[in-house]
Order: sequence, then structure tokens, then C-alpha cells
Amino acid sequence: MLILMSDEPVITLCPQPRHLRRLPGYFQGTEPVEHIAFDTSISHPQGYRISITPTQWNTVARTPAGAFYAGMTIAQLIEEFDMAIPCMEIEDWPDFPTRGVMLDISRDKVPTMQTLFNLIDLLSSWKINQLQLYTEHTFAYSAHRTVWENASPITAEEIRQLDAYCKARFIDLVPNQNSFGHMERWLKHPQYAHLAEAIDGAETPWGFRWKGPFSLCPTDSETLKFLSSLYAELLPNFSSSFFNVGCDETFDIGQGRSKTECDRIGIHRVYLNFIREVNDLVQANKKQMMFWGDVILHQPDLIAELPKNVIALEWGYEANHPFDKEGEAFAKANIPYYVCPGTSGWNSITGRTDNAIANLKSAAEAGLRHGAIGCLITDWGDNGHLQYLPVSYLGFMAGAAYSWCQESNRDLNLPTALNHHAFKDPAGNLGKIAYDLGNIYKICGKPSANGSPLFRLMVLPPNDPNPEKGMTEEAFAAAEAALDQIKLPTYPAGELKLIADEFENAIRMLRRCIAIGREKLGFPPGPPSDTAAIIAEHKRLWLARNRPGGLQDSVARIGG
Repeated sequence: MLILMSDEPVITLCPQPRHLRRLPGYFQGTEPVEHIAFDTSISHPQGYRISITPTQWNTVARTPAGAFYAGMTIAQLIEEFDMAIPCMEIEDWPDFPTRGVMLDISRDKVPTMQTLFNLIDLLSSWKINQLQLYTEHTFAYSAHRTVWENASPITAEEIRQLDAYCKARFIDLVPNQNSFGHMERWLKHPQYAHLAEAIDGAETPWGFRWKGPFSLCPTDSETLKFLSSLYAELLPNFSSSFFNVGCDETFDIGQGRSKTECDRIGIHRVYLNFIREVNDLVQANKKQMMFWGDVILHQPDLIAELPKNVIALEWGYEANHPFDKEGEAFAKANIPYYVCPGTSGWNSITGRTDNAIANLKSAAEAGLRHGAIGCLITDWGDNGHLQYLPVSYLGFMAGAAYSWCQESNRDLNLPTALNHHAFKDPAGNLGKIAYDLGNIYKICGKPSANGSPLFRLMVLPPNDPNPEKGMTEEAFAAAEAALDQIKLPTYPAGELKLIADEFENAIRMLRRCIAIGREKLGFPPGPPSDTAAIIAEHKRLWLARNRPGGLQDSVARIGG
């Protein structure tokens, strides 16, 4: 708990420590004279204590990880105060032993190595200790060039480099390869079509028909042989003891080749049987399996039949997601699980600030109540991955804070924390800009799950052919006025200028969404929107952080 007197400087760290006691005076040296000691009396393996006096700094930790987290706290204090740091005592440890981030690298956007290194540095400074790179078709499997040749994939050598870089920062790089659903970028190719459940598509629970194959067939023995070959090549590159096999949203099971077996024993038992077989493959590779828990939750009585060594990943991305109910189902069955909220960045362009905060807080609170062993913050790239990376920083930071210590971070001043410890903006502008841009979604249109109403005007969802329905000229005008209020400062060349340019083009995209809505509804046109200029800038900004694969697919979503 932070204890300050009214006339003392505000200390904004991320995460805020569990206990911080301000002492009289300030450190008076030009550089810290630091004493580091290890003490097994500290109860939590990741816990630490810091004491800052006018003459020295003292750090006590139980393990090297705890000492590293103490170092991250000290680095943030230096960022915020230079060397005029208030004297204080800190005692700190995390709520969740595992605090992770999952970054989507399969929905068009594969980051460069430098972008990934920079992100790892940022996440480790917020005491994140697990990273997953969500993969469908973007690992360079030696025998499957057809699938990844236009995607600028991650190579085995690059994974080994990332693994070592993460390990040095006390981050576990966990392999992630979807292994059941979301395999359309494989199955669309003739040489893999024989593995598909429903080659001609299937009905979805979202009110539209999926065109083409989506999931692997769970009753075909060739599916397991295929997965086994992938795992044999992928997994040796990771030092982690875990492996996320995905297996979410398998809506087409029972609508194709497995129909006879699904009719005989039920869709969810067919799913469970396949999960068991995949778990056997994972164990053969000496890893512990993680899988998305959404499908098995449709028949909760089967949860108890899951192998006890698997970790369920309970995901949900709305403010009102039932983390309590779903987490309790896994807890009652003694299945270890993570809560998995999201950044709310995807399908939005500039994020959904209030939804992200509520979703991330709710997940952490419910996870603590029901004994979740981890919190995994997800950042997806649905429909073109049109959110620039800094849009996701707010969700990453908030999730890191809430999963470290809910009590001391519940009211964290996110704009200020973003300025100090994400954007490192000396003018103090970008944190509030990011926060405010992320709330534009509330101004215009009916509430929209898994995205913002404005985004859906530009990227038309198949189950909502009239996303502009219910929007008014007044709402469009209010959104335009809110965008007019956001003034991006001018920065010299470098990271701050790149971030400002990314926010500027995101604003242009939102204006294009509004222009599309005005035209569809026959309203008078608002400020002009130059699609060609938006696309040209999107290409430049994309290549500043990402590989070229997937760029043309992303551009097509904007209208290029």
C-alpha cells in the first residue's frame, strides 16, 4: 500500500508495489550505492524489499527473480525522479506466480526481431514473466514452405535467440501453435485439405457460414501424425516446460468428417478425446500442455475428465465476461488454469480503454478468488491487425499491474504510468492521448462485442451486414469533435515521433470509418478522408516495426 503525505511527490510505478512507505529526505548521491542480499525469510520466491536512504540503497530478495524485480522497480524510480529519489521502504511480491502476455503473430502481422526485443524489455520492466507468440502458420517449418512462404515467418534460429533473450529477463517464452481450430491457412492448400473436418465450410455460432475449411478432423489418425511432426520440429527450440496447443473455437466439429462419431458419443466428448491424444503428444515431447478452455466449458461435466496435468486457459474479452463462473468450474474439477483477459486493441484501431480496464480487473479479481495460477494478457490481430503496437501498451500495462497486486494497483493512474514507463514522454502527452483515443469507441454506435462500432463500418463483419444501423449524424459529429480535441505534439525523429505518427494515422482511420458511415446513411459529408494517404502511411508504419508478410492483406481491409 502506498503511504504518502499530501506535500510529498506522487510516486507512480508500474506495477505499484504492495507496500511503500515514504521516509524523510531524498537520496543525495550521484549514483546509487546498492547492497544486494538474498534472504530465505522472504516468504514469496518472487518477493523483495528495498530501502532507500540518503546515502545508499539496500535490496533483499529470496531468489534472483526477486532481485531482478527489485531492479526493475529501482529503474522506474530513476526514470521518474532521475537521482533525486525520495527515501522509502518497499516490500513487494506478486498475486499471481505467472503473469504473461500473448501476442498474435498470425493475423497478418509478424514483428521484426528488434520489435520483439524492445517489447520483451518493456514487458520485463513491468514484471511480466511469460510471453507467448500466437502461431497458426507463421513458424518456418522446413517441410511446409507453401503455408508460410508469403508470411515472413519466425525461424527456429530466431526462436532460440528470443528464448535466450527472454530467459535473461526472467521471462518464460512458451511455444504456441494452434493444433485444432484456426487452421484455415494450412487447410486451404490442396496438400493439407485431406486433414480438414469440413472442407466446404460450416455454420458458425455467430450467425454466418464459414467459407472453406477451419479445423483439423479429430477422428482422422493422420491429424495426430501431422501434429506430431510439427511438434518435433517446433518444440526443441524452446527451453520452456509448457506448450500452448490452442484448440479454441472448433465450431465446425460434427459438421464434417467426424459427424458419425459426434452423433454417437457427442461433439464435446469427441473434443475431449482429441485433447487427451494431443496431450499424449505434448508429454512425449516433455512439455506440459496448455489449451484454451472455451469449448470444454460448453459441457462442464466433462471438465473433471480432463488430464490433471493440463492447464486450461479461460479467456474472455468483455467487461462483463463471467470469469467467476467459468473459473469456478475449473477450480472445482481441480484443473489448474489461467485467467486470460485482453487488451481490447483488436477490431478497434485505437483500443477500447474502459472495456479493457474492466475486463482486466475482473479477470484478476476472479482469478484470485478461485486460485488461478496465472494471468495471460492477450493481444489479438483479428481483421488485419490494424491497431499499432503502442495502442496495446495500455492493456499490457494495466494487466501487468492488476496481476501483480490487485490491491495496490486497482486505481493506478494509467495515463501517468504510460508516460513514465511505456512511452517515456518527457512532455507527458502520449499517455492521456492513448487513454482518450481508446474511449472514442463509446461515442458512436451500439455496443459491440469484440470490437468497436466504428471499426465495423470499415471492416464489414459477415454476421452484421448493417453495422451503421442506429448511428446518428449527431453521434458522428460528436466522434469527430472528440478526435479534433486530441492534439498530437511534434517530436524529433525517433521512437516518440514514430508513436505519434502511429496515433495520427489511427485517427485518420477512425475518420475514414466515420466517413463511410455518413455515406451509407446519407448524412452530409464531414471532414474529407484521403484513403490513399492513409494506406501509404499504414505501409510505412507497418514496416517500421514488422515484417512485410501480411501487409497487403492488412491494406485490403482499409480499402486498398
